[in-house]
Amino acid sequence: MQDIAQQGLEATGKAGQDSGHTYAPGRLGAWLTLVCAVSALLGWLLLGSNGTIASLLLGLAYISGSWLPLEATVAALRQGRPDINLLMLLAAWGSALLGNPVEGAGLLFLFTLSAALESYTMERARRSIDALKQLRPETVTLVAGDGSERIVSVDTVRPGDMLRIRPGERIGVDGEVLEGTSSVDESTLTGESLPVDKQPGSQVYAGTLSFNGSLLIRTTRPASESMIERIALMVEQAQAEQPAIQGRFERWQGTYVYFVILLTALTGLAHYLGWGGHARGDLAASLYAAMVFMVAASPCAVIMSIPAAVLSGLTRAARHGVLFKAGSYLEQLSHIQCLVLDKTGTLTHGEPEVVVVQDGADGNGDARALLQKAASVERFSEHPLAAAVVRAAAGSSLPHLAARTFHSHTGQGVHATLRDELGEQWVGIGNRLLFTEHGVDVPQQLWQRAEELREAGLTALIVGSQDGSGGVIAVADRLRSEAREALERMRALGIHRIVVLTGDHRIVGEAVGRAVGADEVLSEMLPEQKLASVKQLREQHGALAYIGDGVNDGPALAAADIGIAMGEAGTGVALETADVVLMRSDLRGLPFALWLARRTQAAILRGLVIAFGVIGFLLFAAAFLNIPLWLAVLLHEGSTVVTILSGTYLLVEPYKEQ
Repeated sequence: MQDIAQQGLEATGKAGQDSGHTYAPGRLGAWLTLVCAVSALLGWLLLGSNGTIASLLLGLAYISGSWLPLEATVAALRQGRPDINLLMLLAAWGSALLGNPVEGAGLLFLFTLSAALESYTMERARRSIDALKQLRPETVTLVAGDGSERIVSVDTVRPGDMLRIRPGERIGVDGEVLEGTSSVDESTLTGESLPVDKQPGSQVYAGTLSFNGSLLIRTTRPASESMIERIALMVEQAQAEQPAIQGRFERWQGTYVYFVILLTALTGLAHYLGWGGHARGDLAASLYAAMVFMVAASPCAVIMSIPAAVLSGLTRAARHGVLFKAGSYLEQLSHIQCLVLDKTGTLTHGEPEVVVVQDGADGNGDARALLQKAASVERFSEHPLAAAVVRAAAGSSLPHLAARTFHSHTGQGVHATLRDELGEQWVGIGNRLLFTEHGVDVPQQLWQRAEELREAGLTALIVGSQDGSGGVIAVADRLRSEAREALERMRALGIHRIVVLTGDHRIVGEAVGRAVGADEVLSEMLPEQKLASVKQLREQHGALAYIGDGVNDGPALAAADIGIAMGEAGTGVALETADVVLMRSDLRGLPFALWLARRTQAAILRGLVIAFGVIGFLLFAAAFLNIPLWLAVLLHEGSTVVTILSGTYLLVEPYKEQ
């Protein structure tokens, strides 16, 4: 029913070729199905009492039931690819010519009813994506330069415009918070059930809900290019992409139809010659048996089992913040055996933070005072490690000490003269050369402690003063709290090899690898070396997925069987480079994506087993048991509906964490 499905799917931009019946009725089809059902039923009831009216009613049933399948058949024949609509029309009209108009009308009714049910269940899967767009408000509050506010259409907002978001309002565009704080529900984008706190500098996205604060935001994208629109477009494009297995089935559909017509003719000939207990030369009985065989051999359920499962899998994934760029990637992900992960920004947060503050060689000094001194010097530096020290002091509410004569020495460190209530003192943060050149003595125990911290995978900063006091501050890129748990679940799902690739020093990389339970860590790697390693790992361990931040991991993402990017709701590069995007930067999305891919493949296999099983039984029954046409139709269309429901179960199937 493919081409008729196109009429119902054009509204969503989806081509009709992915439907087993090859058409989706829409409203017209629903009315035609109802007319076919009522007229067929009344015609059957009046057949014995008023033949003329019964014939007219059955004729109406044939016209209404054949309307859309006939359009689809003509369109398919023009393209040289006959489909199953042709088989059904031949069976129905052949039954009428053989004096069985009621059975033919029943076939048409069940066929169109099955198509209507297909359309309904498939549209249910699509509605959740269409509903995303509906979350974006039609109007927003625009704030002018003089502070005045007015309500405008969201489509008129341009980048740079300022908008006011009040408590309980949905955000209309993507933007950056300029003023105010609020908790925002971003579950529509990321699947994260907990609200996310927003403050000046935070990014906000269209369609999300601000709970308890007033925000002033600056628009960064027009409404038509918002993250929610891009997600909906990506899912629609993914739904339009055919998995390899579906493409194979659809390519042989035309050949299969010709083959069925040939076998139908041979079946009729065999029965005409006395096969199946019929009298030799009984033309009516042989043609009837041929019609039953034609219905039995139609592959509606076979073709429908694939798009139903894939579409449901894509929709379920999008609901949980996992975007597949094509349905084929669901199939590919289900086969992976090896997982390769970038370290920075993937296993870690990608932002260094202070994890150890030790004042004095024995650690018995004032750690807060040491952190305050270090931050007072580092606030003048642009180094990422300096920023981590400054953030740590701010988090502990430590004010900066007055400073003068700040100097930065490339390859050595930084120093400044600080002033407090006790006077001024020189404070430096750096390596041995810095302190030697400035005549500052740092206790040997601090250097030993720093080396211990480095061996543990941390970056150690030595803080020294002219009065001989000092300490050590250790900084590290914090590991994601869910990393080890997520990788353990991946192993439970059958991943045999987990490898970490990083450009960091070997000690740092191995520390992270141990923490997450990786099988192998490859450190100090440039992008081209990551690419070579991915290719080598594929040869050694089979199908491979690579997960990175989507920026400097581009070559490796492209070389993997499946490239997965950490999206952090708004990372445009990640959306462009990877096959799969985790919109929420949470590695627990990995096992969910793999579980869903495996369940999708299982649903496809289950549907194919049901479909081929019913076809096999019907062919046997048509050949040896002389079953009536109505029973063949009922079983055939029933199996189609069952395979659809089997696929759409993915929308609600409980996620069992391994």
